Amino acid sequence: MWYVSTRGMAPRVDFEGALFSGYAPDGGLFMPEELPHLDRETLRAWSTLSYPGLVKELCALFIGPELIPRDDLHDLIDRAFRRFRLREVVRLARLRDGLNVLELWHGVTYAFKDLSLCCTAQFLQYFLEKRDKHVTVIVGTSGDTGSAAIESVQGAKNVDIIVLLPKGHCSKIQELQMTTVLKENVHVFGVEGTSDELDEPIKAVFADAAFARQHNLMSLNSINWARVLVQMAHHFYAYFQCVASLDTHPLPPVEVVVPTGAAGNVTAGCIAQKMGLPIRLVVAVNRNDIIHRAVQQGDFSLSAAVTPTLASAMDIQVPYNMERIFWLLSGSDSQVTRALMEQFEKTQGLKLPKELHSKGRQGCGEGCWVEPWAGRGSERDLPTAWGGGGC
Repeated sequence: MWYVSTRGMAPRVDFEGALFSGYAPDGGLFMPEELPHLDRETLRAWSTLSYPGLVKELCALFIGPELIPRDDLHDLIDRAFRRFRLREVVRLARLRDGLNVLELWHGVTYAFKDLSLCCTAQFLQYFLEKRDKHVTVIVGTSGDTGSAAIESVQGAKNVDIIVLLPKGHCSKIQELQMTTVLKENVHVFGVEGTSDELDEPIKAVFADAAFARQHNLMSLNSINWARVLVQMAHHFYAYFQCVASLDTHPLPPVEVVVPTGAAGNVTAGCIAQKMGLPIRLVVAVNRNDIIHRAVQQGDFSLSAAVTPTLASAMDIQVPYNMERIFWLLSGSDSQVTRALMEQFEKTQGLKLPKELHSKGRQGCGEGCWVEPWAGRGSERDLPTAWGGGGC
């Protein structure tokens, strides 16, 4: 499995290369060069698996045994989920009227990002020990990413983690989770401004490829492909738990509501759709609604300011994973994606091309459908899984 930049100007890399990267050298994000398509029999076989079992199957597809042999991969994932409060790691709570809540908060920090970061940290340690290498992880956070990232690597001898948190813009418990860890490899700094503003110097650092390479810099934000990869399991697990049978033709759809900030989990859902999972995605945002405006009006532009809300981890105006979604919507057209993102970075706003906007509204091929949450769900008579556990 090879990975290419959404902007098409960087050499392709394998999973290890994508894991140890922040942004690609051309400023883009790494995506699989090709997406496997899962037939009905594969979906049927996967439908009986536990959540960790689904993570193992997905990671095996996108990593490859030449990099991590299957037995080693299984051991790493089992080790990653060892500290979760539920043996099954994730649980679906069934409410009424076809509404279900996927409980993703049973990790150490109570954020859903524990799920992907604990696995990503295990992959990281595996390669670092093999290569006898040290890395410095740089993380910008709006709240939950920072604490989950710290938890995943604290005390590791071959990793230093630098976390930038926006002072006054994180929930108190998340701020305490970050600032009370007394490990020599954990370095936390409060920064003036919003989480979007602190992302700008981080991106500038990774844009200096020679500097990033010299200091072995990487990121554990959801710009890292490994984060998105593990999050795909949420969507497969939700689907299999909601559907009574896979014997109908066509397979029954399930609507998945995804609260989102940087759009990493939404991207994972879009990729799952492309692979043949019949889900419909509904994006839930707060007052910081750039994704809503992009889908509804084709308006991907910044508001005058970030609006503080009770869901502080969602107070994001620059959902960087939308670049991956634009790449998917454009049919993996890196030239189109590069032009869009360079215009956005220059002007802080753009009007999506009519064809791209139409695909975002109506589908991007193979059932991909993303729309903003508008209090709907059950009137379509579809089982609905709400992705609980934060953003």
